[in-house]
Amino acid sequence: MRIAGRLAAGAVAAVLIVTASASAPAARAATVAAPGNAAVTVPAKPVPAKPGPAKPRPAEPGGVAPAVTRGPLAVVRARWAEIAVAATGKGLWSRSSASRRPMGSVTKVMTAYVVLTTPRLNLNRVITVPAAVTAYDAEFDASTAGLRPGEKLTTLQLLYAMMLPSGCDAAFTLATAYGPGFSGFIAKMNATARKLGLTRTHFTDPAGLPNPGQYSTYSTAQSLVRLGRDAMKLKTLATVVGTRSYHVAATSAHRAHTWKNLNPLLTMYRGALGIKTGYTGAAGQCLLFEAKRGTRTLIGVVLDSSSDISDIKAASEDAVTMLNWAFAKYGTR
Repeated sequence: MRIAGRLAAGAVAAVLIVTASASAPAARAATVAAPGNAAVTVPAKPVPAKPGPAKPRPAEPGGVAPAVTRGPLAVVRARWAEIAVAATGKGLWSRSSASRRPMGSVTKVMTAYVVLTTPRLNLNRVITVPAAVTAYDAEFDASTAGLRPGEKLTTLQLLYAMMLPSGCDAAFTLATAYGPGFSGFIAKMNATARKLGLTRTHFTDPAGLPNPGQYSTYSTAQSLVRLGRDAMKLKTLATVVGTRSYHVAATSAHRAHTWKNLNPLLTMYRGALGIKTGYTGAAGQCLLFEAKRGTRTLIGVVLDSSSDISDIKAASEDAVTMLNWAFAKYGTR
């Protein structure tokens, strides 16, 4: 798949099957819009690293690099992270979880949440892929689900297209349909963030693309865990993000598509439930994840487990480390 420069797409630069495959060039950015709409320039040189297992990045433009954790979780490479009990939200461990960070296609969890909480939602509503999606994908070299302008798919099919292969084309299509209009949908995303109590969170793009800048869409590990908890309470979303592969047969309205889930955790960790990968040049490898052992469900997030676009398992390996530690320490009941 392509990530933020074929970017934000969630994620991990893994393989997307849609009739055709895609490549994954790295993302790029320089001058960006920071919170408050002030234009800032990302420092040319990173903040000096403190001793530790991972190379730190600034918490935000001009921010301070997070401290390195000592102890059993020191091997976690993510610079910003949190793990909590899904049922209560009780935090079990965190690292710089209140610092605002871009999160790439983890953003699509909010896009799905806004769509799925639409009053009188009809999952069978047929939506036409707009012509503008071509320019949108091309401008950001975005990862796609292989949708073509004029294809007609249902809301449910588009949710699979967005959440499994991290299709930015599907995110754009849903946003324009449910805004209505792009800007209307962005307003809904930010209103929903306030309603859910997501602090230090702001959205400017439904796919998590660097639109207009690498830091214009951001949140915190703490707020993303809260979003994940609310999102996974929606049965449709939980089903979608837990699906490994989804096939849409060809009809007169659209081509055949097969979308595979880019989340490595689903195949590498017993009890993994979802939910979304993410990557941009500024965000690094990210993963919002949930897993269940026995009767205990844990939810967590890692941000910037690796800055390498090809290091596709970095975030899921961090997630495994955190989950194993939490289940061992707090039990599975």
